[in-house]
Amino acid sequence: MTTLELQKMANEVRKGIVTAVHSAKAGHPGGSLSAADVFTYLYFEEMNIDPKDPKNPDRDRFVLSKGHTAPGYYSAMAHRGYFPVEDLVTLRHLGSHLQGHPCMQHVPGIDMSSGSLGQGISAAVGMALAGKMDKKDYRVYTLLGDGEIQEGQVWEASMFAGHRKLDNLVVIVDNNGLQIDGNIADVCSPYPIDKKFEAFNFHVINVADGNDMDQLRAAFKEARETKGMPTAIIMKTVKGKGVSYMENQASWHGTAPNDEQYAVAMADLEKVGEALCQK
Repeated sequence: MTTLELQKMANEVRKGIVTAVHSAKAGHPGGSLSAADVFTYLYFEEMNIDPKDPKNPDRDRFVLSKGHTAPGYYSAMAHRGYFPVEDLVTLRHLGSHLQGHPCMQHVPGIDMSSGSLGQGISAAVGMALAGKMDKKDYRVYTLLGDGEIQEGQVWEASMFAGHRKLDNLVVIVDNNGLQIDGNIADVCSPYPIDKKFEAFNFHVINVADGNDMDQLRAAFKEARETKGMPTAIIMKTVKGKGVSYMENQASWHGTAPNDEQYAVAMADLEKVGEALCQK
């Protein structure tokens, strides 16, 4: 897809996020919106996947380690064709296949159930190791929150991945700077993130604007070309990106918009879409 097509799709993904969380009256919009661009890039450009054959053993794998941002994940998957976009309004409803955190038993295309912070990267590392042992060409991607990397298990997994030279693994950190209790630097600073991954023998790519498709394209190209070590992409993003009153507000980490707020959010995203259509 062209950059403009990806931008338009990411905006549709954001509409899906806001719609799903509003319908559920619960969920995590802030970190879903900050990661909407990388979800879109992965599912529409980067990964070797086929919604019609979600269990293909040669497919690329994705693990959402920050599983609470399932609304963003689901929205990207729905728009990619794994299930109807109309299902997004059933998020967290009794009997829905779209639970509050990703569940591989209920949604085709989800490679790992996740949500307990720190565990997703370990599963992704295991998948990457399996790929090497089976001499397969598939790649494994995992998305972590910057608050999530305060978990010690993240660094155990990273140590192993670096030691085993898993160059089929890409760890992405959504560095939006905010977690449920506020600024990550105040809660328990993980900085410098890049130096930590370098210390565990990762090739590190710092992305100045992780909400910019061209910068994401360059980063994933560099990751593909990196041999002999895993890659960590540290991307600076805006929490709540695209919705005026949610941007850079920790209070929207896990809060659903009411009817009035939903209308404002959708109007914000409609304006973004109109601007993109004029390009």
